[in-house]
Amino acid sequence: MAFGNRATRRVQLVTLAGLALMLASCSEEKKAEAPEPVRPVKVTEITGPDHGRVLVYSGSVKARTEMNLGFRVAGKITERLVDVGDRVTPDMVLARLDPTDLELAVRQAEADLAASRKEAEISDLAFRRAQSLNAKNITSQSELEQASLSRDKAAATLESASSALDQARNQAAYTELKSDRGGIVTAVSADRGQVVSAGTSILTVAVDGAKEVLVAVPEGDIPQFKPDKAVKARFWSTADLVLDGKVREVAGSADAQSRTFSVRVSLPDDPRVLLGMTATIEAPTESAAPAFSIPLAALTKKNDKPIVWIVDRDKGTVSARSVQVADFSDDGVRVTEGLAAGDLVVSAGTQFMKDDMKVRLPETVSSRFGNVNSLSTASVRD
Repeated sequence: MAFGNRATRRVQLVTLAGLALMLASCSEEKKAEAPEPVRPVKVTEITGPDHGRVLVYSGSVKARTEMNLGFRVAGKITERLVDVGDRVTPDMVLARLDPTDLELAVRQAEADLAASRKEAEISDLAFRRAQSLNAKNITSQSELEQASLSRDKAAATLESASSALDQARNQAAYTELKSDRGGIVTAVSADRGQVVSAGTSILTVAVDGAKEVLVAVPEGDIPQFKPDKAVKARFWSTADLVLDGKVREVAGSADAQSRTFSVRVSLPDDPRVLLGMTATIEAPTESAAPAFSIPLAALTKKNDKPIVWIVDRDKGTVSARSVQVADFSDDGVRVTEGLAAGDLVVSAGTQFMKDDMKVRLPETVSSRFGNVNSLSTASVRD
């Protein structure tokens, strides 16, 4: 009986071991036959290359010529006849000074001229008398010469008094501030009752005519701005207003506080452009190569070299492709080599990718990245 029990147990153990081996074999076969999972991916379809880096700066529209008007004499302002925004015309009176002191100066100059004229007449009569007496040998030659010198001195004094009167009259006329050219008042620096010195700015007038945009450019980009460089000007107030501008002037030194350079861009004549409007200047860089823009998340590395993962539309697989990075843009990376229009680039989850991995594209692949971009909503999952 003992021998039979042992034999039975051996048979049972062998049977269990065989079953275990069969189960393990079946499990391995099923595991080997399990298909590789297909991963949904978020992709970006590459469109045409851009035209290189574009510098964009905001500024304001100004008149090409602005006049800071001030009185040519000192005095107290009694009238200011224009305000900011008023239009002025040539020879229009803009402000006046108190003329009392200058009118008194004119009267004094007139009196001095009259006295000099009388003195000149007297000295001329004295010279004629001395000349007559000298001809009769009544007076000496020295007395005649003295009379001649007195006459010449009186004539010079008369001329000086006449010039002083003209100057006094001019000074009196300077109590009226006038504009030499037509334009618009853009600033007022002094008002009635204020005592100003000669040359102090009272009004600023933007002269009618050419307009331009003034922008501040940092020193890192100022080499890209040269006189006569063609740029585009856009205006915030009117989205469809785009004008072709040209760099007219570049400041020779940076501003002491902002450390930026003033650049003036001339504009063509357009009635829609008004003084003070905000404008955006777009200037292409000189040596920027065209490049394809991709999201930053699409860029990864393999063997310390930058790559992207490209989706094969027909096979539904991905493969690594080396690229040449030019620089970084506001919305991603600019690539000059390794991409072509129409390529599908994996834009998220690149850490899960490997060569020949099966992926599933979104139902509609219509994303664009570059001039017009929108990313698809599919995402990478484990």
